[in-house]
Amino acid sequence: MDKTTEILSKYACELTYDQLPPEVVQQVKRTLVDTFGCAMGGYLSEPAKIARRMASEISSTSPSRIIGTEDYSSMDLAGFANGVMVRYLDCNDSYFSPGGGHPSDMIPAALAVADTLHSTGKELITAIVLAYEVFCRLSDKVEVSHLGWDQGCFSVIGAACAAGKMMGLNKIQMANAISLSLAPNLPLRVTRTGELSMWKGCATASATRAAIFAAQLASDGMTGPGEPFDGPSGLCQLALAGQSITPDVMGGVNEPFRIINTTVKNYPSQIHTQAPIGLALELQPKLNIADIKSITIHTYSNAVSTPSDAPEKWAPKTRESADHSIPFTVAAAFRDGQVTPNTFIDASISDTTIAKIIEKITLKEDPSFTARYSDEYNCHMEITTHSGESLIAKTSFPKGHKNNPLDDGELDEKFCKLAMPTLTEEQCKQALALLWDSENLPNLDELFDSLVV
Repeated sequence: MDKTTEILSKYACELTYDQLPPEVVQQVKRTLVDTFGCAMGGYLSEPAKIARRMASEISSTSPSRIIGTEDYSSMDLAGFANGVMVRYLDCNDSYFSPGGGHPSDMIPAALAVADTLHSTGKELITAIVLAYEVFCRLSDKVEVSHLGWDQGCFSVIGAACAAGKMMGLNKIQMANAISLSLAPNLPLRVTRTGELSMWKGCATASATRAAIFAAQLASDGMTGPGEPFDGPSGLCQLALAGQSITPDVMGGVNEPFRIINTTVKNYPSQIHTQAPIGLALELQPKLNIADIKSITIHTYSNAVSTPSDAPEKWAPKTRESADHSIPFTVAAAFRDGQVTPNTFIDASISDTTIAKIIEKITLKEDPSFTARYSDEYNCHMEITTHSGESLIAKTSFPKGHKNNPLDDGELDEKFCKLAMPTLTEEQCKQALALLWDSENLPNLDELFDSLVV
């Protein structure tokens, strides 16, 4: 067993609910509200329908519930279907250090196993904190996207730890679950390049499915490679250019848990679009869009590159490309005075008004902003008009950032706005009451029942 596997498996087996401070438990509940809202918002999407159809065709002696339905599937396919729903809107939480991604993508793994095993709310909360801790500590070490890999290469590990925790794996079994999640599952970054496809919102759901399968294999005695991280031909040597990702420390008594450092999105789009959208919405009421001469956006390098790194981001044709585009989302904010899931329907994407506004946008890197990322998400927007005005807005912490968070009431509002197309107001109230009291749930039955469309 290599050092990284040793640290992660030991930590996973030893973490208990009693070690979690009240603010961490509260943050998990906030995250659950956000995650379930995103899932219900993505329920009607075509990828979610495809995933649910496939999952509902499978029966299992260890059934797990598919969110929004009364249907059951195997644990791994329920985890996949639920993960697709969570991820579709690109509105679930984010974490960035040098690396990062969307840690709540792992929550469906914990949910799937918890439902099958009738686990308590406290057991679920503990598994979620564990998944976040593993994913975030590994992401702190390296930015895998720059090396050509997708974020699922770390989320599959965190999700496997969460699933294994729910299953009660011992240290040796947990080590094998980690190895069996990692060795077969290195996802390519091509998922998020060029014109983005439906798979953009499904890739980490696939990692969730693989993670559950890995934990199941390990629980039944399957062994995996002993040195999946640090050994010859392991992850670090072959995929991470020799960089070590062994965590220096994990959350506990003297070290904050990483789930506290996550960002909740205020808009259903990629994380680097959040600040530009907010600034555009701040300036939009102050001008006539026909009078805009130019829009200049100064920001950090990741925001200049990732959401504008290809021609497809300047003229998107798919929802997946549009919600990953600063030019498109900023143009939509000026056109509509809002950015919602309806911003990304086909008619909105093809609107010629959007193209005309995009022609006026310039993105520029500010090296000082790059130096302060990811502690700050600096963005400076300047608009000049044909009538000679200059309008400026700027932010370091867009709404939803840990330093400018949505409060609990705003999270409730977000849940209802996303879920109301599929749930009634009464269902939303019932689900929210259960989620805010999730540490006291004896199992997940009542919660899943409240979400049936």
